[in-house]
Formats: sequence, structure tokens, C-alpha cells
Amino acid sequence: MKLAKGFLVQDYRTQIRLLGWFRLCLIILLLLRLPVGSVAAAENPFKVKAAFLRNFAHYVNWPNDAFSDSVSPWCIGILGPDPFGEVLETVLTGRTEKGRTFTVLRANKPEDLRRCQIVYITYTDAGARRTALRSLNDKPILTVGDAPDFLNEGGVIRFQVGDRVSMSINLDQARAVLLTIQTKMLEVSSEILENGAIRRMK
Repeated sequence: MKLAKGFLVQDYRTQIRLLGWFRLCLIILLLLRLPVGSVAAAENPFKVKAAFLRNFAHYVNWPNDAFSDSVSPWCIGILGPDPFGEVLETVLTGRTEKGRTFTVLRANKPEDLRRCQIVYITYTDAGARRTALRSLNDKPILTVGDAPDFLNEGGVIRFQVGDRVSMSINLDQARAVLLTIQTKMLEVSSEILENGAIRRMK
């Protein structure tokens, strides 16, 4: 009897973990705005990354002076070697967010992207990343990258796409440049850097 009860408890705990994982998957799908059951990550991880970059415009709020006027497009910048190819334009074509269309800029120097709202940094060299972030971090720019130390280097969002999507957020830097990260993004983050310390969320 005790053995059966133990199995019941274990099965109940497994169900709770599965329900928590299912809820997390639904939130991530909502963030991506991809259909349930999508296999985009398995087919092309850069398509998922492009979808994230597009939807950050929905789940992050910028100050009004981040745009030149009320109808200027979102500018997504790629700093360094471009891993997306045509994928980014394909994902962004015909899309609007908050009444604005999207444009893409590619550059090898951070100063060429200072008018962008989102900048994805592809540098593999830590020194180059830190230099780029110092150049961009006085503007309301959402800096994004996938390097392990990206948050500690001053980046705002670190995310990776593999068997699962993992995202971490530097709230200190976001607040320093007047960016507001919506709660739904914080709920699906694995780590949050706040008040100088990294807090694991799950």
C-alpha cells in the first residue's frame, strides 16, 4: 500500500512538472506568435531568432524619442557577420508593430547602428562586444546577443535557440536606457540581472 501511495505521489509530481512545462511552452509560443506545434526551431533556428527580434518590438516599450517621428519604421540592426541571410527580411516582410513597419541595417561598426531600436550583436570576440556595447549603451537600444557573458558585458537580452529556447534579461541596463520589459517576457526568462545580481527564474 505504501508503495502504491509512493507511486501515486511520484506520478502527481510528474504531472505538475509536465503542466508547468506545457504552460512555459504556451507562453513561449505566445511570445513568438508561432502556431502551436511549430517545428521552426528544428528546421531553422535563425527563423526563430528572427521571430524573436520582430516580437521584441511588441513586448518591450521604448521612449518616444527613440523614433524620429510617429511613422518611422522599426530599425533592427545586425552588428558583425550576418548569420541570418535572407531569413530576417522574409520574417519581417509585410509585418507591422504598433503602426510601424520594419527595416534592417547591417554594419561592422556600432556607430552606424545608433539610430536602431534593436541591435543583434554577433561578435564572437568578447573585447569587440564590450566595445560595441559601450558605444550603444547610452541610447534607448535593445541590445541582443547569445554570448554566455552577454548580460554581464552590458547587453540587455541574451537568448539561444537549440533544443529549447533560453532567454535572459538585464533589467538594470534596460532601465538605464528607459526600456520597459513587459511581464510576459520576464515570465519566460531563465535568468534576470537586477540590482547587480543574477536571479534564476526556473
